[in-house]
Amino acid sequence: MAAALFVNVRKQREYRHTTHVQNLNDNEMLERYRFSNNGINYLENLLLDDLKRPTHRSCALSPKQQILIALRFFATGSMYQVIGDTMGFNKGTVSRAVDSVTNALLGHFKDFVSWPTPDEKKKISTGFYQLAGFPNVIGCIDGTHVRIQAPAGDEASYVNRKGFHSISVQAVCDDKGRFTSVNASWPGSCHDSHIFRTSGLCHKLERENKAFSDGVLLGDSGYACRPFLMTPFLVADTEGKVRYQQSHTRTRVTIERAFGQLKRRFHVLHSEIRLAPSKVCRVVCACVALFNIAILLNEPELDDWNQDEAVDLENEDIADAERDGSTVRNFIVHQYFA
Repeated sequence: MAAALFVNVRKQREYRHTTHVQNLNDNEMLERYRFSNNGINYLENLLLDDLKRPTHRSCALSPKQQILIALRFFATGSMYQVIGDTMGFNKGTVSRAVDSVTNALLGHFKDFVSWPTPDEKKKISTGFYQLAGFPNVIGCIDGTHVRIQAPAGDEASYVNRKGFHSISVQAVCDDKGRFTSVNASWPGSCHDSHIFRTSGLCHKLERENKAFSDGVLLGDSGYACRPFLMTPFLVADTEGKVRYQQSHTRTRVTIERAFGQLKRRFHVLHSEIRLAPSKVCRVVCACVALFNIAILLNEPELDDWNQDEAVDLENEDIADAERDGSTVRNFIVHQYFA
């Protein structure tokens, strides 16, 4: 009797929530779930086959319910218990819905986060050039930290230079702020330059970007200057170098803005995520895919962004910058900014 009463109460709470959502306008949906009604419908159609439950039980969650639960978690970063109490579901249901939607999004990850084709690179470089006059830029690269609770294993390696536990996320974005490459698999103690140097993206650029005309990335002084990755000068002692620095800064701000907007849209990435590191990495990638989907659907941006990370220099990177990539960088200054 008590069990039946509990099920009825839960169904009534779920019904009230479903009815309430149906009455929300686009601004209200955006505030709560970071997508408008059209965006929610798009996600429902995209993930429908992945989220269908192979059961005829009346209490099985619909794909839309699972999506709304997961989006609420991504949007707020609240504990599962709090989200469950708010939306009328128990903690276990929220956990399973977040896992299911995260896995479903990762199954479509490459459809929305992919390295640009040659034709796309031309459009991207044109867009970047129109921003601040820096030529042949195919992306801006940077890293950010996503705070996590202290993990049970290998705890020390997740402590970053600021003293808190995190996952180090490295990404590249295009001129529109859309992410084209994401690496979210390293603990917080790893430096940006090491993550990039050992990445598949770096190896790809070493193979394919043999000349300046093949395109370059822009990164801050935490990276080594490479023929395919342009960093700022440590000292801008000529007018050409000053103009280079100004153009570089105004162009590279795109990735800082992208990270700021990503964390603003999905506050879970700005708060402490109380999940195992492996699950945090998956949540990060799911949020990046959702961010690109939001850009694709022209969903409104959320408030202003804040610059996320300070520049961090290492001696090995400065030395590398002096002996690798400096020829290309000097060519750019002479050819375009002198």
